[in-house]
Amino acid sequence: MWIWIVVVLAAPLGVILAGVLFVLVSIRTGFAPGLTAVRRFNRRFTNRHNMKTAGQPGATASVIRHTGRSSGKSYETPIGITEAGDRFVILLPYGTNPDWLKNVLAAGTAEVVHEGVTYRANEPEVVSTASIAADLSRTDRLAKVFFGVDAALRLRPTVEA
Repeated sequence: MWIWIVVVLAAPLGVILAGVLFVLVSIRTGFAPGLTAVRRFNRRFTNRHNMKTAGQPGATASVIRHTGRSSGKSYETPIGITEAGDRFVILLPYGTNPDWLKNVLAAGTAEVVHEGVTYRANEPEVVSTASIAADLSRTDRLAKVFFGVDAALRLRPTVEA
């Protein structure tokens, strides 16, 4: 009897642990098929949940609004932002291939909603996390080490009237 209870409880925990390990290994190693799978999962499930509160005061995520390079369509993506002096810094755990990043770099501008304030963000620049380590929050420093993040996007925000 107890063996069945252990099996029933252990199986879902094993699947969850395998998923977490897959995400960690994919991000740390830059394994392209793994990163694609993680990005697709996040786009379909996690981002939808985060967008419910993203950009609001106290939310864990902010929103970056960007325009598609080819389609010209407007998109919103939840992101984690760290304020670094007069700049915003966004860690890039998936590397420099996400579409939202390519869109922002191509346009040279984006709109960011952070802590309930809308900003026009200009001068996008991909930088190494080593060059901005002093500006990172404690959470970002842990993510940098845990996931092996070596790139970040730096933006210059101006408040929109």
